[in-house]
Amino acid sequence: MSDFPQIHWTEDGVEHSARWRSEAGLPPPRRVVVADDTTSADTAYRLACEGTALLWRGDFQNARQLLQAMARRTERKPKKKSRPGHKHAAGSATEAFHQHRLAQSQRARTLGMLLLPFEPGHTLPLRRAPEVSQACEQVYGSAAEPYVASMRELLGMIGAYEWRRKGVEIPALDARIHPWYGVFSPVRGEYVDLVANEPLPAKTLAFDIGAGTGVLSAVLARRGVQRVVATDMDERALACARENIAQLGYDKQVEIITADLFPEGRAPLIVCNPPWVPARPSSPVERAVYDPDSAMLRGFLDGLAAHLEPGGEGWLLLSDLAEHLGLRSREQLLGWIDAAGLRVLGHSDIRPRHPRAADAADPLHAARSAEVTSLWRLGAK
Repeated sequence: MSDFPQIHWTEDGVEHSARWRSEAGLPPPRRVVVADDTTSADTAYRLACEGTALLWRGDFQNARQLLQAMARRTERKPKKKSRPGHKHAAGSATEAFHQHRLAQSQRARTLGMLLLPFEPGHTLPLRRAPEVSQACEQVYGSAAEPYVASMRELLGMIGAYEWRRKGVEIPALDARIHPWYGVFSPVRGEYVDLVANEPLPAKTLAFDIGAGTGVLSAVLARRGVQRVVATDMDERALACARENIAQLGYDKQVEIITADLFPEGRAPLIVCNPPWVPARPSSPVERAVYDPDSAMLRGFLDGLAAHLEPGGEGWLLLSDLAEHLGLRSREQLLGWIDAAGLRVLGHSDIRPRHPRAADAADPLHAARSAEVTSLWRLGAK
């Protein structure tokens, strides 16, 4: 843990320090005060908004309630009005998206100011603290010395631990996929269903670009594709995919390798489900959703023709949410496809089934309610 930065605070007139852990890569807070069961939600919220972190020394369950109270206060915070002459007109889908992202970022920063002390072995020295060592070890690895981390991050790790343990039911596999922390979970099954039902151009070989949990590789293997080569650059995703493929019994059909997009060679079928929204992620977990400047999407399109066998197909799985948000146009997407030496062979569409698509209170409801996820069949010109 010597590679991790130090966090410093004063307690009972004595200077203290410990290692700082943040999966989002955030720097340690500059100002830290000690808080306990006597700290009110209003005080905690005010300090957090001012950039002062609170190192908790009270009851764990009380800290959890305090975090919930702080979260309610972030929801009551008034939204800022658009500036005159702002790039996006007030009320537009694009403006709503940017305001939503800004609010999310501010909320995460504020709630991330409630900190917990950890002892070696990921032990929490707090009253009524749960056993969290396994959840922490899956994300952080071993801990031989004390450290400090945000309570919000810990709760995320606990949730991810349970998700990984129980798995996500995938009807197309008649089995469960077990996502790891920081690896995009296939809870939105529309894109999985598209791959499960689209007629295969061949069953000899397929490439799965950006394997994630390995769910699409598993679907292709279940459909009878003799060999699947899956790629990813994230070490956690690679390990997650290997574990899922092995548990499902497809490890003789599926090879998972480290590669930036494409493996060597050509294939009659190449599948890719890139991040759908061209925006900057604020944490590693968001990298599966937000793709700055559509870098992965454009990289896939630009390299596809060179890796397709003659007559082969590239399957691009893409939501049109970015189009409804005004972040990318259909004409722009079709222009990228044409410039990459590709042509559209056809596409299959599916409507989202997730609850947010029907939630009228969601700030992005207009875009989400119109969203369609498509499997674009692409071929070389």
